[in-house]
Amino acid sequence: MGYYIRVLATDATPIALGDLLPCLAANSAFELTVEEGDQTIWSQLVLRHCSGPEIGVIEKNDVIAGGLGADEIAEFVDEISQAQPKSAALWLAHYLPRVKTIYAFQLLSGTDVNDGWSAVHALQGSVWGRRGGILQADGEGFSNEDGYSILWQFAEPVDGPRNMALLNSAGQWIPFEMNLGHRQQRDAFLEGRVPDGVKHL
Repeated sequence: MGYYIRVLATDATPIALGDLLPCLAANSAFELTVEEGDQTIWSQLVLRHCSGPEIGVIEKNDVIAGGLGADEIAEFVDEISQAQPKSAALWLAHYLPRVKTIYAFQLLSGTDVNDGWSAVHALQGSVWGRRGGILQADGEGFSNEDGYSILWQFAEPVDGPRNMALLNSAGQWIPFEMNLGHRQQRDAFLEGRVPDGVKHL
């Protein structure tokens, strides 16, 4: 099925191809073209190296009754029902029904060629910056609207620093950097507590 990262946007306004192209202008080795639709209203784009393989396919799915986007949101809501920390799962359960559009980036072999990842991140950042919302990645889970990871859905084994956030009793996000492989920090996060020894952001 491939590996996906997503922008889950609460703004349904279409983004024209021309509004996305400037994020790739710094590197002429990449090109972005419409695969389905037109330059104003598209449903699928292809990001590729100009002289090499495809980097990714970007699908835009509106969240409408009976559509693929609505089905995906329903799957996400079901998926997080038993996830931890519970406060983030509850926040997401209320947030996800507000999502209007899903921008799904299917990553292909070109991501690992000639810095293809940089083009993916630039394009994802451009979509997110224009339409807001939250982020989701297979094997990593969901972010809040500030881009901090809020739910433990990491594929094991996992290690290294990560910018995370927890909700406090006032409903405010507390951001910090933790080590995903640190058992005590992980246990605290799962319980909804800011771990000891983390770097506050």
